[in-house]
Amino acid sequence: MTWTSPSSQQAPYKQLRRPTTDRMVAGVASGLGRYFDVDPTLVRVVFAVSALFTAGVALLAYPVVWFLMPEEPPDAPAWPHPTDTRAYPTSGPPPAG
Repeated sequence: MTWTSPSSQQAPYKQLRRPTTDRMVAGVASGLGRYFDVDPTLVRVVFAVSALFTAGVALLAYPVVWFLMPEEPPDAPAWPHPTDTRAYPTSGPPPAG
C-alpha cells in the first residue's frame, strides 16, 4: 500500500481577501461573497438591511472589516476557479499519472 499526501491533490484553501477587481467601494462585499460562495450583491443587500435594522450600528463594521481584510495580490490566481482543473480534482480518485 502506498501512502500519498492528500494536500498534493487538493485545491488551495480559501482565503478571505479583498479582490482588486469586482469591487464597488473597497471590495469587502466581493471578498465575502467569494469566500462564502454567494453573489456579492446579496452580501451588499444583507449589509444594507442589517444597517437599517441596527439603526446604523452595522455601518461601523464596514471600515473595521476593510481594515482587517487583506487585499488580494495582483498576481493571485483566478479564484475560485483554478486555471488548470486537472491539477485540482474536485472529487473521485486521484488521476492516474
